[in-house]
Amino acid sequence: MKIEVALRETHDAETDLAAELLRVGERHKADHDVYHLTRTLSGWSDRHVHRLAEQAERYELDLDADAVEEEQDRGVLARVREKGSELLGQRPEPGLLLLRDLRELHLAAARASLAWTVLGQGAQAVSDPELLETVTACHPETIRTMKWTVQKIKEASPQVLAS
Repeated sequence: MKIEVALRETHDAETDLAAELLRVGERHKADHDVYHLTRTLSGWSDRHVHRLAEQAERYELDLDADAVEEEQDRGVLARVREKGSELLGQRPEPGLLLLRDLRELHLAAARASLAWTVLGQGAQAVSDPELLETVTACHPETIRTMKWTVQKIKEASPQVLAS
């Protein structure tokens, strides 16, 4: 069946979203709201990845339940590059960096949300109530992540752009 393609895409999108949330949180540690909420939201995505890996087993598909940790390890190189540019004085102003990061997070969350939508439709098409339950449980949290990025952009934009 082709449902495996949708499972893999949703798994990859949630893995990327979780890792990006952690990276943004680390980059904006001084903003306690951003730091703590990105960690919470990343935890949701990590749980989604685990649930998807469990569902994939029923389709004889091997998805890594620990993919978020592995993706986070790859982010070490990005942090090294970031620190290097910081030392060279090429780091953008923190407010503008936050807006850029929030836009990227929103796009990552939108990708994951669309993947959940496709997977949900597929679960209905193949009459898989277990998979549909996973989609029904996880997708709203991904949508909530998207909504948070929009709200945070609305909150931060006037302060950053008018200063």
